[in-house]
Amino acid sequence: MLRALLELSRVSNLPTVWTNVLAAWIIASGSDWRWTPALGWLLLGASLIYSAGMILNDACDAVWDRDHRPERPIPSGRIRLRMVWIIGLTWLLGGAATMILLGGASWLMTLLLLGAIVAYDVYHKPWAGSVIVMGACRTLLYLAVGSAHRSGAGIAFFVESQEAVPWMLRNSGVLLGLYIISLSLVARSESKGVVGRISRYLAQAFWALPIVWSILLFIPASKGIHPPVIWLWLPIGCYVGWLLFSVRQLRVGPRGIGTAVGCLLAGIPLVDALMISSKSPLTAAFLCCLPPLLRCWQRWVTAT
Repeated sequence: MLRALLELSRVSNLPTVWTNVLAAWIIASGSDWRWTPALGWLLLGASLIYSAGMILNDACDAVWDRDHRPERPIPSGRIRLRMVWIIGLTWLLGGAATMILLGGASWLMTLLLLGAIVAYDVYHKPWAGSVIVMGACRTLLYLAVGSAHRSGAGIAFFVESQEAVPWMLRNSGVLLGLYIISLSLVARSESKGVVGRISRYLAQAFWALPIVWSILLFIPASKGIHPPVIWLWLPIGCYVGWLLFSVRQLRVGPRGIGTAVGCLLAGIPLVDALMISSKSPLTAAFLCCLPPLLRCWQRWVTAT
């Protein structure tokens, strides 16, 4: 049963949630990070919410998987559907409670995150536009974590644009969401065996935006960082190199698309690194080391 749960929760992607939380925490604080109990609770809550979303995804797909993916944990009988629903819903609500009550996250942002996750799980098969909802899940995770720096933040956190930290946080979260949308567009092409021209152009445009944004953030902050050029180009170089490596897999055909998606998922920490390179260069450098490690982990538990 443990192995089945690890597969259902896509545990190989879980570190990307941790880097999202850490990046959002750094951006919202406006400076380098330091460990606090609130950050620990946010990491735990986000982990539970992410795992629950993945588990409920398979629960919603149980009928489809029975015909098309009989090797999955539920149709193969390795875990009962009722147990999957119980664990998924318990973790989802428990994660939300942990983030709000112990981590200090905004109840509004956290509930919006839960709503986006449930909407994606229910509609991702029949509705092609669900890729937008998937991107919104990561954006809302950024906002939920960042809201913990403003106790009791609700609607005001989302609409007050005059404050620099929320503004930077929203933009960084949106760019991460666009990256998720781009890899989702690539993933949806796997059944066709080729990535469509429109999907390819959109993905390339979305992939370029984090680079532009990181440069715009880094220029005013570079005066206090020595040597500034190294800390800017390290995450950019790693990001571009990993993207090129991932895109090359698309030439292999349908099987290559699956490999490319796995690489793009492992590359999520690089997006976080770009977002925080002006605030915490050493942390950004550490995140740049993670994609190869995550790819190795995906060989043990698949990422999709």
